[in-house]
Amino acid sequence: MSDCLKQISSAGVSIWLDDLSRARLADASLKKLIDQDSVVGVTTNPSIFNNAISNSDLYASDIKSMAHLSIDEIITELTCSDVSRACDLFNEVFIKSNQIDGRISIEVDPRFARDTQSTIKQGKSLWQKINKANLLIKVPATDQGLPAITALIGAGISVNVTLIFSLDRYRQVLDAYTAGIELAATNNKALQNIFSVASFFISRIDSEVDKLLAPDSYLRGKAAIANAVLAYQYFEEFSRSARWQKLQELGANLQRPLWASTGVKDPAYDPTRYVMQLVAKNCVNTMPEATLNEVKNNGIFLKDSITSNYQSAKLTLAQLANTQIDLDQITKFLEVDGVSKFEKAWLELIESVKLTAGK
Repeated sequence: MSDCLKQISSAGVSIWLDDLSRARLADASLKKLIDQDSVVGVTTNPSIFNNAISNSDLYASDIKSMAHLSIDEIITELTCSDVSRACDLFNEVFIKSNQIDGRISIEVDPRFARDTQSTIKQGKSLWQKINKANLLIKVPATDQGLPAITALIGAGISVNVTLIFSLDRYRQVLDAYTAGIELAATNNKALQNIFSVASFFISRIDSEVDKLLAPDSYLRGKAAIANAVLAYQYFEEFSRSARWQKLQELGANLQRPLWASTGVKDPAYDPTRYVMQLVAKNCVNTMPEATLNEVKNNGIFLKDSITSNYQSAKLTLAQLANTQIDLDQITKFLEVDGVSKFEKAWLELIESVKLTAGK
């Protein structure tokens, strides 16, 4: 294990891989990342499953053998099978981390992102079907996703809340999670067995903001990290609140912030920046393997790179506002665009499976 990955982990950041495929499970490359590179969890999304299934022959025989099922049913069987195997692979990590890590995420159908009841129904169905304690059901943080998050948590189901871009939305997510824990307590659920992460997207914010800045602007590449730093500040403040302290005394677990979309989009930027500049305890950073390798080979550990930067982050966002760039408008667009991209990937997956199944 490289020193940098070890240092990040020791500082309180859980390193998760933002990828999963049958190939990774078959060739033991995922096991190697656990053993050598400090990887303690996996996230998936519709794009990841589309890439995995559409671009591999490893699924073809299963798809053909299930041709009597509907396309949605075939996709559910394929994705649940891979996630279930990954849950088993990470079970030792899950036990050693006292259930905090060793977590595998599976997302509800992105076509349900604006449908509360369908999200709840499928979230419960996936939870029961996979039936692994280290599973996380992934739910987008849309207006309609928020009550679904509360309902699923209230039913004792662990949740990864995804597609969070703005501070306001993050506050709503923390509230939805806490309301869910309160509901779970009312429902006599074991609070110590309910876990959650809040996936705050990083690089996409810089990509959009930078389009609106002059090429030589000193604010280029600063918005996303500043936004995440202030999200972490709110996380810290909320964890000290009377409302949360009461639930913690009952055994509730903090909803950890997770830094997602940490692969750098602009080749001019340091490819490790969305990892090394977002180090603090009780965080998760989910990385594509290319980013993980950059951190492993070239990362420079900065210790806690968040909590000493609250004031500079506030200044950055204030300076951005002075340029007439509306970050709130950008993050609203990114939420809509994020849902759209995942839905597009899912529809492509449906067409790919249809073709293989001969339907």
